[in-house]
Amino acid sequence: MSDSKKARITLVGAGPGDPDLITMKGIKALRQADVVLYDALVNEEILDEAPAHALRVFVGKRAGKHSHKQAEINLLLVQYAYNYGHVVRLKGGDPFVFGRGHEELSYANSFDIPVTIVPGISSCIALPELQGVPPTRRGMNESFWVLTGTTRHGTLSEDVAIAAKSSATAIILMGMRKISQIMDLFAQAGKADTPVMVIQNGSLPNEKCVIGTVSTIADEVQAAKLGSPGIIVVGEVVHLHPSLAVAALLPEEQDRSLRKTA
Repeated sequence: MSDSKKARITLVGAGPGDPDLITMKGIKALRQADVVLYDALVNEEILDEAPAHALRVFVGKRAGKHSHKQAEINLLLVQYAYNYGHVVRLKGGDPFVFGRGHEELSYANSFDIPVTIVPGISSCIALPELQGVPPTRRGMNESFWVLTGTTRHGTLSEDVAIAAKSSATAIILMGMRKISQIMDLFAQAGKADTPVMVIQNGSLPNEKCVIGTVSTIADEVQAAKLGSPGIIVVGEVVHLHPSLAVAALLPEEQDRSLRKTA
């Protein structure tokens, strides 16, 4: 390998699915790639940005269908970097939000391979926003929580029960298979009537969105045949979805609205 092909890695967040939602810095990294290792949630249209000579290697994982273990991906990153030069590790959403990006960073650092990080737009904020639902809204909540519904051991995260007791918006990734269990925890916290939104294939042409309440959403998701990948949003901010048409003007906004109509 020549000096111009010195081993290096760039961890790139590809965004939530729509290929236009990757950052310009991510595109620039792809255009300089010798190898691209990409995940299942990456829109393959983005791969067209890589040079024709660049190797494109799929290392994706789906729920229940793990094609590569994380240790194997870590090793591939290092091997391709040593053998080819610049490796772009392309990950859906943001590489550090339940993306195991830091594990890959640490492994590459143990071989003294330089790593550049390019953050991505995470589905946890992008997909609710694309539905017109803000994760936070003044006067409605003071924070939002991003949680995994399923731990590395396949069990329901204990943090879900804690989040259910909070006034925060709860945004749950990797929870579609456990949605009934998750909603049971929110119901036990006295939130049976709290609105819930579930989004599948967010930001893509085949996107689906179902809105209900804690007590109804599991049945509605089943009726609509929604599955993974999807995100679950629980909280009063779901009332702001355009289909629900709930007015949520702050007092000063109400004053301005009244003056305009006077």
